[in-house]
Amino acid sequence: MVGSTPGRGDAGKGTGEGGGPRLGATVLEARDLSKIYDMGEVQVEALRSVDLDLYSGELTVLLGASGSGKSTLLNIVGGLDRPTSGTLHYGDWDLSEADDHELTLYRRRYVGFVFQLYNLIPSLTARENVSLVSEIARDPMRPEEALELVGLGDRLDHFPAQLSGGEQQRVAIARAVAKRPELMLCDEPTGALDVKTGKLVLAVLDQVNRETGTTTAIITHNVAIGGLGDRVIRMSSGEIAEVTVNHERSSLDEVEW
Repeated sequence: MVGSTPGRGDAGKGTGEGGGPRLGATVLEARDLSKIYDMGEVQVEALRSVDLDLYSGELTVLLGASGSGKSTLLNIVGGLDRPTSGTLHYGDWDLSEADDHELTLYRRRYVGFVFQLYNLIPSLTARENVSLVSEIARDPMRPEEALELVGLGDRLDHFPAQLSGGEQQRVAIARAVAKRPELMLCDEPTGALDVKTGKLVLAVLDQVNRETGTTTAIITHNVAIGGLGDRVIRMSSGEIAEVTVNHERSSLDEVEW
């Protein structure tokens, strides 16, 4: 129920899938998640009995080809979709049993989203786009602070059309960060960007993760990005095929694609 929504660090310690080392407090726990879409006479099994833990402060890379189930998993973890079966817990809050109102509260209070498309409002400045989120958050950053964090302190009053693609994506990251989310969920955040600009965006996500301690999950099909995460979760055909723990995260200089 809404009254039992958790705060930071309510869950206990956990170990990574595949026997990895302890990585911090368990923020989110998914067990036996499946998702089936009815497409007329055909059923598409997008997720198949997926188990997933996300840990406080970590940066996780969900890696897989198109159709592997990674975006479906992120949408369920973010409260944008519901599983067909299985359980999903955020702390002691059972999200798999939550109603629409509770899922809205979960997304508003605890989750920041960054998508491939920036979804900025063209008629609003960078500051105003970020303010849209900070106005509904419980303990938001000032828009100026969030934009400074992503390196756009000198572009506060620029409109999206006056910003490059990478700058627009950084505004989108600032908008997500401004409400101080527990979870930052990023779906192909560099997918529409060239290599140089993509690296700048990844640097911002890495910086936000390190400086704010926000648990961050990045979805990508780009194998090279995997080295930037504390863990890499490779998905295939709706299942988790492999989990790798990086004992040292790679530097951006090592990322090539």
